[in-house]
Parts: sequence; structure tokens; C-alpha cells
Amino acid sequence: MKNIVWLIVGAAVGFVAAHQVSKTPQGKQFFDDVDEKAREFGSAVVEGYKQREAELRAAVAEAEDTIADLTNRLK
Repeated sequence: MKNIVWLIVGAAVGFVAAHQVSKTPQGKQFFDDVDEKAREFGSAVVEGYKQREAELRAAVAEAEDTIADLTNRLK
């Protein structure tokens, strides 16, 4: 329980400090840069996910075609 209280206090202090820093021009620039990099990272993750999903769908489609061909040969 004591650790949770310290965690909450630390988060609150960090929030207040970040809010004060963001009021300065350098702080605003810093947080704008962090936000931009976070968005770029998120976009890269989404793009990679979509590419991998397309690869897996293609592999599944190829496997289904192969299974269908083998099934037809057995008939």
C-alpha cells in the first residue's frame, strides 16, 4: 500500500513539473518534439502491422490454394 502511495505522489509531482516546464518556450518545443516522435513511432507500428497482416493473409491464401489443389488431385 505504501508503494502505491509513493507511485501516485511521484506521478502527481511529475505531472506538475511537466506542466510548469511546458509553459516555457523550450519546454513547449521539447514536448512538441516528443509528441511528434511518438506519433511517428505509432504510425510506423501501424504501417508495420498492416504490412505483416498482408503478408500473413497472402500466405494463408496460398496455403488454401495448395490444399484445394491437393484435394482436387485426390478426387
